[in-house]
Amino acid sequence: MSGDLSLDQLRDLIHPRHHTTLIQRRRAVLIHSRVRMVAAAFAVLTPLWIIIDIMIFDWPLWGWLAALRVVASASFGALALGYRITDDIGSAWRGLALLLAVPTFFFLFSHPVLNEREVSGISGAIGSGYAFLPFVMVAGLSVFPITAVEGFLFALPMLAAHLGAGMYGSLVFPFPHYLGALWLLVLIMVVATLAGMSQLHFMMALVDQASHDGLTGAFGRRIGEELLRIQFSHAQRSSQPLTLVFVDLDNFKQVNDRHGHDEGDRVLRDAAESLRAVLRTSDILIRWGGEEFLVVLPNTGTDGALRAVERLRTRGLAQRPDGTGQTASIGVAEFTEELPPDWETLVEVADHRMYVAKQSGKDRVVTAATVTAAA
Repeated sequence: MSGDLSLDQLRDLIHPRHHTTLIQRRRAVLIHSRVRMVAAAFAVLTPLWIIIDIMIFDWPLWGWLAALRVVASASFGALALGYRITDDIGSAWRGLALLLAVPTFFFLFSHPVLNEREVSGISGAIGSGYAFLPFVMVAGLSVFPITAVEGFLFALPMLAAHLGAGMYGSLVFPFPHYLGALWLLVLIMVVATLAGMSQLHFMMALVDQASHDGLTGAFGRRIGEELLRIQFSHAQRSSQPLTLVFVDLDNFKQVNDRHGHDEGDRVLRDAAESLRAVLRTSDILIRWGGEEFLVVLPNTGTDGALRAVERLRTRGLAQRPDGTGQTASIGVAEFTEELPPDWETLVEVADHRMYVAKQSGKDRVVTAATVTAAA
């Protein structure tokens, strides 16, 4: 991982609690797809080893192992075919837990079966390979973009199974040496978790780069629509307020025409910075179009949105090249007041009210109450 991690980034690599909705959704899809890929691979590879067991072990030992392998292979196959890919991080965690549970139970059942029988020579060598299954599975955590806490929690059942097997009786080591093997397993867990954290850091950097407008730092429209869809669905389910504030900079074309695009870019950057300054961390700023911004205010009614707008107007959006203040026409629409069928309709209402503000003389705010009073 890079050495210039901020404290917030380091916190997000240690624990997933503060991950944004966008990161959670992207990570869930990636974990799901890799769970299915690994499960499919093991569903095919696990039963192939039955041939080796038949060649090496006597009956009924190879029969017990073959039965365990068939059950494990069927479990992997069911996970690969039946666990659909979604963007729900809870479902992704369950999928990864199920993937790791299969080899954990295989190890717990196969270890005593092998340990209770006298195996030596090449049979002993093959049998000892079963004892190293926890090492393989813990190392496999490196395939997934996980946090430090997740790495520990997902590896814990394998660590416990390995320790329990040592107390029951080791295929490979006497118990004192088994503790050394447990220490090695812990080190592998740490390295695998660091690899998973590195994957997560890289993924988060890519998502951040792809989701934000390079000029203003606001979310781009495509990602903004996805986030708006999530917030709208939550508002519908919980009947919570959700307010959209549509902001269009007044007479912005004159800045580009008279002073050049560099000055226009500066005004856009300053306007976006001013908008961010009056918003909460839970609010979403989207660059909707050239000089248009859409602000999404979750769990906020019209009154709360108007207070934020008033702070913005007091602060000022930006300074134009001629020294005057940059103004904006603003339309406000709130979910529980409008009860639109979808988020697109709510955006259209806010957009229409911004247009009314523009047609009414610019530098003003139009809400549902404004429209009602005018009527």
